[in-house]
Amino acid sequence: MNENQMLEMGSATLGRVEIAPEVIEVIAGIAAAEVEGVSSMRGNLASGISEIIGKKYHGKGVRVDLSEERIKIDVYILVKFGKSIPTVAGNVQDNIRQALLTMTGLELSEVNVHVVGVQFDTKVEQEAPIEL
Repeated sequence: MNENQMLEMGSATLGRVEIAPEVIEVIAGIAAAEVEGVSSMRGNLASGISEIIGKKYHGKGVRVDLSEERIKIDVYILVKFGKSIPTVAGNVQDNIRQALLTMTGLELSEVNVHVVGVQFDTKVEQEAPIEL
């Protein structure tokens, strides 16, 4: 099964339910972004252009691979400085797995977390006023 195909589920008596890979990307992206310690998700050129023109793309930084009998998700995150990377990554895996199970009933075979950077605080320190 490639990314252009839908994931089929459902009952033989009522019809079938199809879930597009983009839906899985959005669910996984939101679940990953909710985790404490995740600064942001890393996107690609298409998601960057979408955000420039004002559209929020919640699947940014998520790649879904649907094959015969397995669902593999790769997420690309930036972690806040000072947070434990193994803890944050584990929480991202758990949150994505739980969100997809709750919303779609799908069991994932893999959730791979790629930490692509560390985000430092960018506080602008206010200078003391100059007295004349």
